[in-house]
Amino acid sequence: MQTFTATRTADTADDLWICEHDPVFTQGLAGRDDHLLAPGDIPVVATNRGGQVTYHGPGQVVAYPLVDLQRAGYFVKEYVYRVEEAVIRTLAGFGVTGHRVAGAPGIYVRLDDPGSHAPLPQRPRKRATGEPLANPDFTGLGKIAALGIKVSRHCTYHGLALNVAMDLQPFQRINPCGYAGLQTVDLSTIGVAVSWDETAEVLSQKLKATLTP
Repeated sequence: MQTFTATRTADTADDLWICEHDPVFTQGLAGRDDHLLAPGDIPVVATNRGGQVTYHGPGQVVAYPLVDLQRAGYFVKEYVYRVEEAVIRTLAGFGVTGHRVAGAPGIYVRLDDPGSHAPLPQRPRKRATGEPLANPDFTGLGKIAALGIKVSRHCTYHGLALNVAMDLQPFQRINPCGYAGLQTVDLSTIGVAVSWDETAEVLSQKLKATLTP
């Protein structure tokens, strides 16, 4: 990704890489060692994306959109919104309602009712001038998709991870995305039986649609 981004030109077509990683913890630029509770035999890899520590492993769809934002005509904040929207639309196709939480990138689901469309009280809201950022509130929620990006020369790399059907135990060895006690879920644990291949295909199509200028 770094090489692709460093060598691309204004004429280089955007790309989307979809993959599945072997077990690995990745640490973002702001990552703190005290969020690595007990990594054990799973390797820890330092990356240059934003954010804290997360886990990648089999049964998780990882997507890396490589987008020239200058050519696309939108800024980083909107890019993040569009990526999250692709995840929300993917989940909706499987009968699951994805939610945003103020101050915490990624997508979350209600643990007691994953299909509920009721707005979260902790959803992002427009802040009054001078109003401080609220601390993220994960009450009743599980994180189903993580987001960590990097932008260089107006071009994006790194991306997102959507949990499908995986061993979730490694998430207990870390403070996921820097939040102690944050519960991580996948589609399987909330009752959705869908294959990795189908999820990857749907997510790919939704990303292509939402990232198109």
